[in-house]
Amino acid sequence: MPNLRTRTRARIGALLGAAALWAGTALAAAPPGQAAEPGLTDAAPCPGAAAFSCATLTVPLDHGGRTPGSLNLRVAVGANTRAPKGDLIFLTGGPGQPGVPFASHLGTDLAPLFTQYRLVMIDQRGTGGGALQCPELQQQMGSSDLAVPTKDAVTDCAAVIGPNRRFFSTADTVADLDQLRRALGDRQFTLDGVSYGSFVAERYALAHPNRVSRMVLDSVVPQQGWDALDLAALPASARVLTAACAATNCGTDPATDLATVVRRYRNGPAVLNMLTMWEFIDPNFAGIPQDLHQAAAGNPAPLRHDLDVARQIDVAAPDELSQGLHASTLCSDGHYPWGTSDTPVAGRAAALERTRDRLTPAQTWPYDAATATGTGSLLTCLNWPREPVPSPPSPDRPLPRVPVLLLGGDRDLSTPLAELYKEAAMAPFGKVVVVPGAAHSVQVRATDNAGRQAVYDFLLH
Repeated sequence: MPNLRTRTRARIGALLGAAALWAGTALAAAPPGQAAEPGLTDAAPCPGAAAFSCATLTVPLDHGGRTPGSLNLRVAVGANTRAPKGDLIFLTGGPGQPGVPFASHLGTDLAPLFTQYRLVMIDQRGTGGGALQCPELQQQMGSSDLAVPTKDAVTDCAAVIGPNRRFFSTADTVADLDQLRRALGDRQFTLDGVSYGSFVAERYALAHPNRVSRMVLDSVVPQQGWDALDLAALPASARVLTAACAATNCGTDPATDLATVVRRYRNGPAVLNMLTMWEFIDPNFAGIPQDLHQAAAGNPAPLRHDLDVARQIDVAAPDELSQGLHASTLCSDGHYPWGTSDTPVAGRAAALERTRDRLTPAQTWPYDAATATGTGSLLTCLNWPREPVPSPPSPDRPLPRVPVLLLGGDRDLSTPLAELYKEAAMAPFGKVVVVPGAAHSVQVRATDNAGRQAVYDFLLH
C-alpha cells in the first residue's frame, strides 16, 4: 500500500480530484424548492442478474426542501411482480455498503423466500455508484469500523464532501425508503436488515409504523444506535473466544491471555479490530487463542502476523463500502462522550479523556479504558466537523406491533448478542433466534442453515 503520510500538495490534489468525482456522480440538479416525485426510471435488465430489473430512484438531497439538489439511487427489483406476499426490501450494512450488487447473490442464497416475495435491493444514499469518495480515509480504514485513521484523513474527508455531508444521516435514508415504497406502489412492505441495515429498518418502522408488515433483524444494531465505546463488544470478546476455544480444544485461557496482551502491549484497538475482522474468516478463531497465548508469554510475533492479516482483509474500495458515507452517517447519528455532532470540536477531546478516566475494569475487561476510547469510528467522529443534529423518531418507544424476527450468531463481535437482546425488549411481537457457532450476517454467511430456516419459517408461514 502507498505511504499514508502524503505531502500537503498530494493531499490537496486528492481532495480536488475526489471533489470533482463527488460533484459529477452523486448530485443531480433540481429546481430550487422542488422535491423530486418518487418513481423508478431508466429500468433495464441488471448486468449479470437477469432475474432483476435495475432502475433509478430520484430523491431530494434535502428532504426538508431547504437545499436544492437530488440524488439518483440505484434499485434492483425482482421479476416476480405477482408475488403473493409483496415486496421484501433487503437492507445491507455498513453504513456504506451498496445493495444492488448483492441482488443476484441473495436471490440464490434465500431462494425459497422469492416464490412468495419480490426481492428489492437499493444502493442507499452515498453508496455504490454514488459512493462518497474520501481516498485517504478509505485507504486507512477500508471495510473496518475500528481501524484508527489519522486526523488529516478525517478532516480531509469532511472537506471533500463539504456541507452536504449533513444530508447522509439515517433519517435521510429512512425518508428515501418511504420514497421507494411509494415508487413501488406498496401500501406496506417487509423489511429484512443486516447489521446497520437492521438499524435502518427499526428507524423506518418507528417513523412509519403503518407501512411495515413484518421485519427480520439480522446481526442487530439496537434502535437507540451504535455504542460509541463498544462496551458490549469488549466483554463479548472473552465469551466468544472462550466458546471458540472450547469448540476447537485449544487448551488455553484466551480471555485471560487477551487481558495480558492488552496490558503488556497497549494494543487493544488493533486486537479488537483483528478479532472483529477474523469472525468473517473463521467463527471458530482457529489458531488465534494459541497466538494470544504466545504473545502473553512474551512472543508477540504470531499475533503481529494476525494483525497484519486483518489489515489486508480491511481493504475495500468505496463502491464496496464507502468510508465517506460511513463517517457522515455515524457522526451525524451518534451520541458520544462529548455529546452529538452539534458539540463544538474544541471541547470534545477533554470530554473523551474524562470518560476514559471514569471507565472501570469491570466495564472494559479483558481490554482497558484506552481501547474503549481509542477505536477508529469514535476517533473519526471526534475530529468530524460540527454539524446540526437531525431529528429522528424517538428511539425509546417500542417497535410497531408487527411480527419481528431477531437473528444473531453467538460468535458475533461486530454486533454482540447483548445488542440483540436490547432490541428484543423493544419488540412487542419479537422472536429471538440465536445460531450457535455463527458470527456476523447469519442469513448469508453462516454455514449452519438454522438461521436461514428460521427466516423461511417466519416469513413464509
